[in-house]
Amino acid sequence: MNNITDQSIKITECPRDAMQGIHDFIPTEVKANYINLLLQVGFDTIDFGSFVSPKAIPQMQDTAEVLKKLDLSTTSSKLLAIIANYRGAEDVVQHNEITYLGYPFSISETFQQRNANTSIHDAFDTVKRINELCAVKNKELLVYLSMGFGNPYGDEWNVEIVQKWTEKLVIEDINFIALSDTVGVATPAQISEIYPALCNTFPDTEFGLHLHATPDNWQPKIEAAYNSGCKRFDAALKGYGGCPMAKDELTGNIATENLIGYLQTQNEYLGLNLDKFGKALEYANTVFNIH
Repeated sequence: MNNITDQSIKITECPRDAMQGIHDFIPTEVKANYINLLLQVGFDTIDFGSFVSPKAIPQMQDTAEVLKKLDLSTTSSKLLAIIANYRGAEDVVQHNEITYLGYPFSISETFQQRNANTSIHDAFDTVKRINELCAVKNKELLVYLSMGFGNPYGDEWNVEIVQKWTEKLVIEDINFIALSDTVGVATPAQISEIYPALCNTFPDTEFGLHLHATPDNWQPKIEAAYNSGCKRFDAALKGYGGCPMAKDELTGNIATENLIGYLQTQNEYLGLNLDKFGKALEYANTVFNIH
């Protein structure tokens, strides 16, 4: 029996993930307008930008400027920014408006090298340093366990590896961990096995799921997550974004409208302003240049 109703469900809306791979630069004003609409919906958290090298992610080079244009006066949503190294963390902690620093930590050595040009060992040292900085600056570090359900490189993956790195993170007082299906390979059976096992082994840690899927296979994954007791979901309007390494080009983020629809069928109270959500959905056409 799932225990998801014991606590309210938290949805992290991920415009950063949706926008970062778009080739044409989205004007700063458009980004800010979009995120301001999302802030009015009532999501728990908005993954709004990243403090990384503009050479690596050109689309996110204006994150600090976007932040200045956000109206946080009437929202309950918290802001999350992605970082790739300690320098990025130093930039983020200068901004009082940001609650979470999100750090992708890959349990695939190949992906860790490709994504951040560093080894797993060195990345873990970075996690520890960033967490120490967060403690001093009153921020929260959320670690994404990238390639958490497997990888396309042939690197060894099994449940024990996931548990090993999770334990190492918990020992370092990482309170928030998101198990990430980076390339969309997770099966419902995997989700049903791994997620509750982590929650039961590490009951004081808040676990979320950052799943990727194709338009026709999202529901079994979300259903498995929900029935496994997941209370923290990442999603993006219209399913934009995702990992370019996925084998299927249709693999993207879980579409927020699909996630909301599913949770409504389970009679979950989400506390969202659906009128504002509809306006954000409509404005997404401008953001992503849909005609």
